[in-house]
Amino acid sequence: MSRWEPGARGRLGSAALELFTEQGYERTTVAEIAARAGVTERTFFRYFADKREVLFAGGHELEELLVGLVAGAPDSAAPLDAIAGALEQAAAEVFDERQFFARQRQSVINSSPDLRERELLKLAALTAALAEALRGRGTAEPSASLAAESGVAVFKTAFARWVAEGETRSLGELITATFADLKALVAVA
Repeated sequence: MSRWEPGARGRLGSAALELFTEQGYERTTVAEIAARAGVTERTFFRYFADKREVLFAGGHELEELLVGLVAGAPDSAAPLDAIAGALEQAAAEVFDERQFFARQRQSVINSSPDLRERELLKLAALTAALAEALRGRGTAEPSASLAAESGVAVFKTAFARWVAEGETRSLGELITATFADLKALVAVA
């Protein structure tokens, strides 16, 4: 095994997803992931704290991107519009070319109660960060929390639609459509 071969993080991620898909998350070991990626277990732990983190490693970067986009939204943007714009832009920048990967990843997450719980914790952290970004823009409570919660619910719903087999629309299109659905639902209530 080459200790310093470039691209180890990417190879580890690909190897883990392949193994999780082939034999299940619970039955896959870090040793198997490292062996398939052509690195040592020690190299695996240089990049990831545990095998769950292979699936959730990009969450912090996505959170930082979204918070930055909300903070940088035009002053005239309503809180929910600032969240919508951030999610639509992030979808184009981060997700558009990754639908196949996202489908595989979500399938693995759906197969494990522990992974589903971890995903909910990541979404809760994202919600808190977005609410804080809105408060930083001057949005008072409870509006900041309501907009952040609503935005993450829209993202979660649109993402589930996007990773469904046969879906051809972009995540951004689905986010836009889901925000429209939410606004129509609220207008009726």
